[in-house]
Amino acid sequence: MEGLGSFLLLAVLFFLMMRYGCGAHMMHGHGGHDHSHGDNKDTKHIDPVCDMEVETEQGYGKMYQGALYRFCSKNCLDKFDADPERYLNKEQGETP
Repeated sequence: MEGLGSFLLLAVLFFLMMRYGCGAHMMHGHGGHDHSHGDNKDTKHIDPVCDMEVETEQGYGKMYQGALYRFCSKNCLDKFDADPERYLNKEQGETP
């Protein structure tokens, strides 16, 4: 019976850490971001709709299938939301 009690205690601790601790970031899609807070300010993203360069802290961000996409405007974000596969399957520079 002592083994079962230890197992349940560890299971509860594991659950709490995954729910409220560092594991919470992994469960909610934040596992891939950098925790350096400021070292990647010059990183740029390409808007998948219009192929415009978007800085990390600019525009709009959207998590889709575990990846972060950045958009230059709300209009581009809305177009992406309407049909994400259309914009992810095109070649850069191609207009879908």
